Amino acid sequence: MKIIVTYASAGAGHLKAAEAIYFFLKENHKGIDVKIIDILDETNAFFRFSYHRGYLFLVNYAFFLWRIIFWLTYLKPFRFILRPAIALINYLNTKKFQAILIRQNPDFIISTHFFSSEISARLKTDKKINSEVISVITDFCVHPFWISGGTFMYIAPCEITKKQLSDMRVKESIIKDLGIPIHPKFLKPHSRAELCKKIGIENKFTVLIVTGSFGIGPIERCAAMLHREAQLVVVCARNKKLHSRLKLKNYPNCLVLGRIENMQEIMQVSDVIITKPGGLTIAEFLAMELVPIFICAIPGQETENVRILEGCGIGRSVKKTKEIKNIVLDFKEHPEKLSRIRDKIREIKKPNAVREICDVVC
Repeated sequence: MKIIVTYASAGAGHLKAAEAIYFFLKENHKGIDVKIIDILDETNAFFRFSYHRGYLFLVNYAFFLWRIIFWLTYLKPFRFILRPAIALINYLNTKKFQAILIRQNPDFIISTHFFSSEISARLKTDKKINSEVISVITDFCVHPFWISGGTFMYIAPCEITKKQLSDMRVKESIIKDLGIPIHPKFLKPHSRAELCKKIGIENKFTVLIVTGSFGIGPIERCAAMLHREAQLVVVCARNKKLHSRLKLKNYPNCLVLGRIENMQEIMQVSDVIITKPGGLTIAEFLAMELVPIFICAIPGQETENVRILEGCGIGRSVKKTKEIKNIVLDFKEHPEKLSRIRDKIREIKKPNAVREICDVVC
């Protein structure tokens, strides 16, 4: 059997989901020929630069413009005009990617980004490949661009997402609410006391602050506001300037980290996470039963993620940073509130998504 796992490197979550599936197949199904491909690597340099850098610019510096683009492409009257134009541009700039799929003609194409799903499904519809195309949706809301004729199956994060797909006239028979795939390391149980000792913190109420791979948002203000109130672990990721500034402040009760490879351990020793509501981050902290406080939501998919989770009784979204202190103190002083939210988390989390997705094809 031949499988291609594909994604677009616009946002780290799509890559992490693709890697989770790829490595699970490699490690657990030795007889399968599996490859992983970033669709943007197989486009011309200008298109690749524009797609990748344009996305990063919009979500980091131009929220208002991103909100307009998201909703224009979401609303049916505008989508009717924009979708065909965008699809044509995508088609013309992905000839190399199409050639790979046609040449390889795998049994399954598993896609974790709507861009690679669209191109793969179009080739299937045009009968240029025989592959079954599986779209793994990596947010709890569904943008209509995920919907493409020729798709064999949609993997939804939860029942709510499944209903959204059904409302968009996707047949229920080709939707499975299996969850968002995360790396199996997030499922391995460890002793919290031993992990705290390993990491170098005390085994007590702990708040994790992390806002994705670029360390954006009011991380510095959160650390200044909370380090006297709770034990903090602050992950600055690729933001080296932020990491240096926080290190120099040398706050007591505050562990400052840069890029890390053991996020699952950091999550396991934490009680509350202050974070951006990206789909993969949500899937990871749900698996670890961490209680979220959401900041810096990207308009569109992330604000919808928040809406859905808050509707399930999970998480708090703040508009002003100063609100965070009272929420953290409330959780610290009333652990029963954390317990109630964890009960809600157990109702929605799907930690075995990667295994169940791979079972579909194997």
